[in-house]
Amino acid sequence: MKTLIRWQPVSEMRSMHAAMDRLMQEAWVGNRAWNVPAAWVEPTLDVYETAETVVVKAAMPGVKLEEIEITVKDNYLALSGQSKTESETQEKNYLRRETRSGAFSRMIQLPKGLQTDNADANFENGILTITLPKAEEVKAKKIQVKGVETTEPAKN
Repeated sequence: MKTLIRWQPVSEMRSMHAAMDRLMQEAWVGNRAWNVPAAWVEPTLDVYETAETVVVKAAMPGVKLEEIEITVKDNYLALSGQSKTESETQEKNYLRRETRSGAFSRMIQLPKGLQTDNADANFENGILTITLPKAEEVKAKKIQVKGVETTEPAKN
């Protein structure tokens, strides 16, 4: 006599869910290529605006000034460069190595209405600061509120 087993789709979905979890865990965490800090690939950025400018700050530790290239086309800012490491020696036995070296690049979209021809860039202590002035037509303008004088009829 054969035993009849009732089909339970929820149970199968749970096992498929567990298999997908294992697959994602192995692909994204177990594989070292996917577990690389973001700073290895591109510099981290802070972008903010003031009333007069848009400022981009990029962290570039270990990069020399002459290795940085900045280009602006339309409303896109591209940063690229290269970080060189010390020569490899056989005496070192790294237990963990996260220091970035090699070429990097990063492109971001900027707001419209910037005077890119008047941009200023400074590099100090591994931080690149790019200041882009806003064009007059995109700067916020204050509008003064004027009161309207009313004349009330004289009271008797």
